[in-house]
Amino acid sequence: MPEMHFTVRWPDGCEHTCYSPSLVVRDFLVPGQRYALPDFLSRTQQALSIASERVAAKYGFACSRAMDQWASIASHAEAFAHHPDAQVEVLRFDA
Repeated sequence: MPEMHFTVRWPDGCEHTCYSPSLVVRDFLVPGQRYALPDFLSRTQQALSIASERVAAKYGFACSRAMDQWASIASHAEAFAHHPDAQVEVLRFDA
């Protein structure tokens, strides 16, 4: 199963490289695009859930690394939850 990484820039300018066990993230995010925080969270949760389900279908168990990545994203986003105009920019994909 092809894995990939995607790099995002948070509202404070900090950049993080995130992991996905599947290329499905490309169906939900576009490099160079900025997303309102709630939209970004929804898109990444969907993408990583689907990616984990694909691992489960192939190997018989969900991808804990994808779910850990989602937890990390959600946790980091909490710092910006009180900023109604907070946006996350997708910088690039690395397969």
